[in-house]
Amino acid sequence: MPRPSLRILLAFLALVPLLASAQRDARQSFDLAVLSAPTPVDIDGRSRLVYELHLTNFAAEPLRLVRVEAIDDARPASLQALAGDALASALGRPGLDKGADRSVIAPGMRAVVYLDVAIGQTLPSALRHRVEFVAANGGSPSRVEGGQVAPKPPAALALGPPLRGGPWIAIYSAEWERGHRRVTYAVDGRVRIPGRHAIDWVRIDENGQSFAGDGQVKRNWFGYGADVLAVADATVAAVRDDVAEPSAVSAGNPRVAIGDASGNYVALALADGRHVVYEHLRPGSIRVRRGDRVRRGEAIAALGYTGESTGPHLHFHVADAGLPLAAEGLPYALEGGRTLGAYRSFDAYSQGGPWTPAAAAPTPARGFPVPFAVLEFPPAPR
Repeated sequence: MPRPSLRILLAFLALVPLLASAQRDARQSFDLAVLSAPTPVDIDGRSRLVYELHLTNFAAEPLRLVRVEAIDDARPASLQALAGDALASALGRPGLDKGADRSVIAPGMRAVVYLDVAIGQTLPSALRHRVEFVAANGGSPSRVEGGQVAPKPPAALALGPPLRGGPWIAIYSAEWERGHRRVTYAVDGRVRIPGRHAIDWVRIDENGQSFAGDGQVKRNWFGYGADVLAVADATVAAVRDDVAEPSAVSAGNPRVAIGDASGNYVALALADGRHVVYEHLRPGSIRVRRGDRVRRGEAIAALGYTGESTGPHLHFHVADAGLPLAAEGLPYALEGGRTLGAYRSFDAYSQGGPWTPAAAAPTPARGFPVPFAVLEFPPAPR
C-alpha cells in the first residue's frame, strides 16, 4: 500500500486543530432546507426568485431568529437580508396562533421564511443561506449556514390570456396570511405550495366595481359566466365538474373541506412539463375531458363560484403537476393583454374606488403582473 507523501501528511496535521476547534464550537441549532428549487419570475421588469427557506429547531432550547440572509454562493454576495420587522413580516409558523411571537422557535418546531430575492439579469448558479439566532432567554448570537439550492432557468413558453375583455384585476399578495403564496399543503407525505404564483382574476367595470346591484346574486357579478380560455396548446390532464354552487354569494360558509376548496377545475398539461390549473368553474360549463387536445385561445369552461370562494372569480396558477393541492407552484409569463393601471392595495380596490392609471398609455403586458394590476385582454373574435 503506497505511503502518503510528506506534503499531504503535513497538510492533514495542520487541519487537525481547525477540525478540533470546529467540533468544540459546535452547537445544536437549525436544519436549513429549501424544498423546492426556485425559478425566476419577471415582475414589473425585474427578475426575482420567490421561494421558501424551512428552518427546523433541533436544539433542546427555544431559539430566537435575528437575521436571515440569501447569498449568491459563487461570489459570495448577500442578495437579501431580513431582520427586525422585515423578518417578522416574512416569517410563517404553521399552526401558530395569530399574534404570537413567530421569531421564537421551540425545540422540534419549524418556521418558514418566505423569500423574494431580486437577482438582476444573471441567474445565480447556487444559493446558500445564513441564519443568525440567539437563545430565547438571552445570550450571545450564533450563526449557521446551509440550505444550498441551485435555481432553475425560466420556462421559454409565454402563456396567452386566460380570459377575454376586461378590465380584470389580478388579486394576490405575498404578505397575506391566507393568500395563496403562504398556504402550504401536506396531503400526501410532502409539503407543497401549489399557489405560490396564483392569481385570482376578478372582472370590474370602469369605476372599479365587481358587480351591479345586489352582490349576493351571482349573475350580478361582471365576471360570472365569462369564457375561460386555454393559455397554450395543451392536453387536458384533469377535470372535476361535480361541485355545486351556493344559491347566493353570501350563502353558507366559504370554508369548505380541503378536497373541495378548488371547486370545479380543469388542469392542462403543457409541452414543457408545466401544468395550468383553473379553479372555481361554473357547474356544467366545462367543455373538455381528460385527454382532449386544446388550442391556445379555445374556450374550455366558464367562470363560476364553486369551492372556497368569497365571490365569483377565476383562480389561475401554474404548477409541476395537474393536481390542485399536490403540486409545487411555478412562475409564468403572460402575454397578449394590456396593463391599464393598478390599485395601491387590496383595500383601495375593496372600497370600490377607481384604480391608478398607468403613467403612460396602456402598454402590452408581458411577464407576471404586479399585485392588484388592472389588465384588459383581447375581446372575443367576431
